[in-house]
Amino acid sequence: MENVEKKVRSGERLDREDGLALLASDDLAGLGGLAHHVRTLKSGDTACFAVRRTVDVTDPDGAVRDATEAVAAGAVELELPAAAELPWEHHAQVLGALRRQVPDTVALHAFTVADVLRFAEQGTPAEAVLDALTAAGPSSLTARPAAGPEPSWEEWARVQRLAHRRGLTTPCTLPYGHTEEPADLVDHLLRLRELQDETGGFRVLLPLRHPGPRGATGAEILKTFAVARLMLDNVPHVAVDWALHGAQTAQLALQHGADEMAGRVVEGDEERDADALFREDLVDLIRDAGFRPVERDARYGALRTYEGPDPDRRESPQPMRV
Repeated sequence: MENVEKKVRSGERLDREDGLALLASDDLAGLGGLAHHVRTLKSGDTACFAVRRTVDVTDPDGAVRDATEAVAAGAVELELPAAAELPWEHHAQVLGALRRQVPDTVALHAFTVADVLRFAEQGTPAEAVLDALTAAGPSSLTARPAAGPEPSWEEWARVQRLAHRRGLTTPCTLPYGHTEEPADLVDHLLRLRELQDETGGFRVLLPLRHPGPRGATGAEILKTFAVARLMLDNVPHVAVDWALHGAQTAQLALQHGADEMAGRVVEGDEERDADALFREDLVDLIRDAGFRPVERDARYGALRTYEGPDPDRRESPQPMRV
């Protein structure tokens, strides 16, 4: 850890052995401190969030109506889950209709890599799908888990390269908490880092905890976020999904490398469920974790900056000990 810390604080890139050493370390506080140092260099004392809404694309008229209402309520990103039973032409129609009706500042997140590959199997080349998504810009692929088998790394990376060459920025993911060994996690991060060096198209990393019975302990979750932040030095943001990890763990993740709270934000008279937080509650969570909340737009610009934490309570954010 001493040698790794010297590398981190001098700005030197970590290698595979460093990643394995970090995952093998029992010093979670020290690991969190290093990750906190790096995220502070990138994002300062802020933690961001965005208002995103999911729009059903089955009915084009209904999709336009729902999207318009969502934008009026403050949404800057619209998630458009592909309908497996509908042809590619239908999705292209909905994309075009939405882009004509919503402002250019609203991003459309339309397809997973698996969706693009499925359309290709049905006769629409991946290039054509991505061209349509580019024309509907600003837009992006999305990081929803695939309903069927996950694409191979080679297939996934090929589609990402095609997307990035068209100017589309995309999220990348780090699945963990299932059958992965430490070496698997490190190798995955290194592949992502190499691809980002090549294309520069990833805007955010989303660590995704497996929901199965094995799962991951709290310490394993925080270690994963910290190592991801330290190894993936060329991706600007690391997001924690509070619905997937829980609100308290998400707060801790902010102090172990993450700089964004991802999840559904509701307000006013909107219905709230277990997967959503009221805007005020989310702002309080971020502030209570020791950070200054920032509501961002689709390009990670600040739409609204809130007051930071009470300086009498905590002078500056510090990694929590667990």
